[in-house]
Amino acid sequence: MPRHSAASPIYTALARLANFNSGRRVLLASRKTSSSSARTIMSSSSSSSAAAASVPFQSPRKVVKKVLSLSQSEGQGATVRRSIGGHEVRNLDPFLLLDEFSVSKPAGFPDHPHRGFETVTYMLDGVFTHQDFSGHTGTIRTGDVQWMTAGRGIVHSEMPAADGVQKGLQLWINLASKDKMIEPRYQELESKDISQAEKDGVAVRIIAGEAFGVRSPVYTRTPTMYMDFTMQPGSQLHQPIPEGWNAFVYIIEGEGVFGKEGAAPASAHHCLVLGAGDGLSVWNRSGALLRFALAAGQPLNEPVVQQGPFIMNSRAQIQQTMEDYYYGRNGFEKASQWSSA
Repeated sequence: MPRHSAASPIYTALARLANFNSGRRVLLASRKTSSSSARTIMSSSSSSSAAAASVPFQSPRKVVKKVLSLSQSEGQGATVRRSIGGHEVRNLDPFLLLDEFSVSKPAGFPDHPHRGFETVTYMLDGVFTHQDFSGHTGTIRTGDVQWMTAGRGIVHSEMPAADGVQKGLQLWINLASKDKMIEPRYQELESKDISQAEKDGVAVRIIAGEAFGVRSPVYTRTPTMYMDFTMQPGSQLHQPIPEGWNAFVYIIEGEGVFGKEGAAPASAHHCLVLGAGDGLSVWNRSGALLRFALAAGQPLNEPVVQQGPFIMNSRAQIQQTMEDYYYGRNGFEKASQWSSA
């Protein structure tokens, strides 16, 4: 991007983003669309994917990179552990960022914009509230999910709504060039509506995709699977992952063996990037619970150009986005008149 004077719209727009601390956030914005789905528990009948998940793979995906996510400051007084989107794993197409966040009042993520991608906020513990410039407000609690498509433009805030530490995961998923300027939308699932399955000491909450023959109702514009597994001591898991998709694991709690039986155990706050293969094999040989998130997605194979909360395909598109935000047009018409309560 060319150098700009202090009087230019680009410089001014960047200055308005100075407190954003280019990297994480998103929850939701625009009109509310409620996804209806009944809680699903896996039946004893065996489907093809359930059968595939019960036996080891011919070629399991091995761990090709292991990254410890260290705490860093973000937003306004918040703390995150960034794995995808950090220095060691800049992105993993189509994934742009994964943060494990910890926030206590009065810290949080005040008014900030987005364009060009999707975010998924999954509450591990606590309560968060959000507001956006289209008048939408909402609250997510432990186990709830908000899947937001920023599309052409959103401005919103995300703040803790209870005492103590609020914890969760936020995943950024890129949109294909043809989808970057679509109208914003989002899907919300309360904890009770998230599809679930359980077998042989392994429980899974299926945010997106399919496990043990049970499928999530969430629509993924960029084909994605995203799951929260909890494994009892002594259990093992063999989860198919579509061939050609990029995949990673983020360990929330405990430790386990991932990829091959002889591998060294990996513990909490580690991100494990997986190589090619038939699927993921995991063993919990410890005496405690193992909990981890598994994410996999179909690569877009398109250029990624990022300026803080804006993610497009070229520098020219980023410059246009900055001008749109500054002038309040092409999706940002309400930006200058709005501020969160």
